[in-house]
Amino acid sequence: MSNTQILSDRSLQLLKALVERYISDGQPVGSKVLAQEANLSPATIRNVMADLEHKGFIHSPHTSAGRIPTVSGYRLFVDNLLTVKALDSDDLNRLHEGLSAEDNHDVIGATSRLLADLTQMVGVVTLPRRELVCLRHIEFLPLSNNRVLVIFVTNEQEVHNKIIHTAKVFSAAELQQAANYLNAVYSGRSLDTVREAVLKELQDAQERMTQGMLDAISMAQLAFSQPPEKDDYVLTGETNLMCFSELADREHLKTLFEALSEKQGVIHLLDHCMKADGVQIFIGKESGYHAFDQCSLVTSSYSISDEVVGVLGVIGPTRMAYQKIIPFVDVTAKLLSVALNPKLSF
Repeated sequence: MSNTQILSDRSLQLLKALVERYISDGQPVGSKVLAQEANLSPATIRNVMADLEHKGFIHSPHTSAGRIPTVSGYRLFVDNLLTVKALDSDDLNRLHEGLSAEDNHDVIGATSRLLADLTQMVGVVTLPRRELVCLRHIEFLPLSNNRVLVIFVTNEQEVHNKIIHTAKVFSAAELQQAANYLNAVYSGRSLDTVREAVLKELQDAQERMTQGMLDAISMAQLAFSQPPEKDDYVLTGETNLMCFSELADREHLKTLFEALSEKQGVIHLLDHCMKADGVQIFIGKESGYHAFDQCSLVTSSYSISDEVVGVLGVIGPTRMAYQKIIPFVDVTAKLLSVALNPKLSF
């Protein structure tokens, strides 16, 4: 039997009103407040609230006369009682502009910042999975002392810089020739594939390659010996959480900030989100991550070439405005997929 089947329509109506009021005000909700909204007597409200509390959907914090939702109460609300709102035109325009700017070379970072700014919570976006990061273009610029600056673009938008040390001095013309060769041979291939191909070329094909080709391959090996040095995810807006009273306790904030800075737990949770379609919502202890017991995570995956490569989401208090956050996350994931796949339209 589902949770909605064990509750009367009146109980569902009052639970919905209580959750919405608590999300709005952040204060325990009393029977008098609900009586005014539901046009029922305080005695009736108290009886219904007692039943909701007995069934585990609400509870009383400390000695307060009011009630707040439990994780089960939020879950029932989100799954069965929530009315999701469409994004207003201003927010939608900001998302479009922020993710379609021609000079935006850090689309992942821009996405995280937009989520944090527009929701006033924490925005998080995982980097595309390494095996699906593709080389689009590479350039070499000569520096002093046998050093070469490598500039390469991946997945249309991400620009990476790296300094390599070569065995000999190369002229600008030689570096341009090497870049032209590598762009012609390897553009559009994943970085893992490029690394494997470069190693194989150096081992097996030296007798049929010109010196210029060998130089290009050698520089490519230096450039792609390690993946781009980037974090597994971009996280923005941690200080926004200080604005919510239920998260503002110093020790709790310390634990939460430490958890956000430690990759393993967060990445494990986000990777789990990649296995499911659509928007995923983890409320409080549902995440299985102790530091997030007072938080909710709303996520959605994004794609490159119709393959899921990463996840983005919003982290905030359990009393977040789900009706607004869910469409934010959903639309942003679609727009990021478009930004990473320029031939698509949205």
